[in-house]
Amino acid sequence: MGDIKTKHRKMWALGDYPALASEIIWDLGGVLARATGVGSGDRVLDIAAGSGNAAIAAARAGATVVVSDLTPELLEAGRKQAARHNVTLKWQEADAEALPFADAEFDAVISCVGIMFAPHHQAATDEMLRVCRPGGTIGVLNWTPEGFIGQMFATMRPYAPPPPPGAQPPPLWGDPDHVRALLGDRVTDLQAHRQKIRITGFETPEAFRDYFKARYGPTIAVYNHIADDQDRVAALDEALADLARRNDQGTSNLTVDWEYLLLTARRHP
Repeated sequence: MGDIKTKHRKMWALGDYPALASEIIWDLGGVLARATGVGSGDRVLDIAAGSGNAAIAAARAGATVVVSDLTPELLEAGRKQAARHNVTLKWQEADAEALPFADAEFDAVISCVGIMFAPHHQAATDEMLRVCRPGGTIGVLNWTPEGFIGQMFATMRPYAPPPPPGAQPPPLWGDPDHVRALLGDRVTDLQAHRQKIRITGFETPEAFRDYFKARYGPTIAVYNHIADDQDRVAALDEALADLARRNDQGTSNLTVDWEYLLLTARRHP
């Protein structure tokens, strides 16, 4: 495993992403599963599945699902989630840019805010298409650059280490033109829609910031990078709280809309 993948694997093992996914964005898995129309008889691959919210939703719809992720700690958390939901899934540690599956093995290939974090977007797209059968379904749900999580990554960028050569920003996967260019003429029936999920679980901007500092691997990694410079830590603390404050919809609790791109297509026959 290359150095960049080792770092990604370690980053996603930081904190508690499965708790975040379960407590805040669990419903997005169902949004993606319904949009792709997967069901009984379909063989589905969930790429960079994390703890499996989309995979579990697809399995509950009747599909046979393989769950893949680079980080074994997330797969282990997903096994526990699947047991709680009484579904059976197959689990496979895998790099989104080098999937260990045969050509055209799956009827549908999906990813819910997962494949966007593979550093080389074209390589990940090529693999996604390779393992999908002709006429099969592609479905991805990703944070947009302009939305709240895209803004959060932009806020953290000045405090983060420089990206490796060739790595692309994850929120580009939320730009429909970028994803269309990645897919090219290898798909048909492409549909792309910007949608939002309303987040109301934090009382204050500071509570949001502290939750992500404790649970979200990318945020924890940035703070680890600047841990020896308390002035920069304080500046990032204020910048993240201010981001939430500026996006607050003005109710009693912090209320913020997180925008995502929901994109579906058919693998060209």
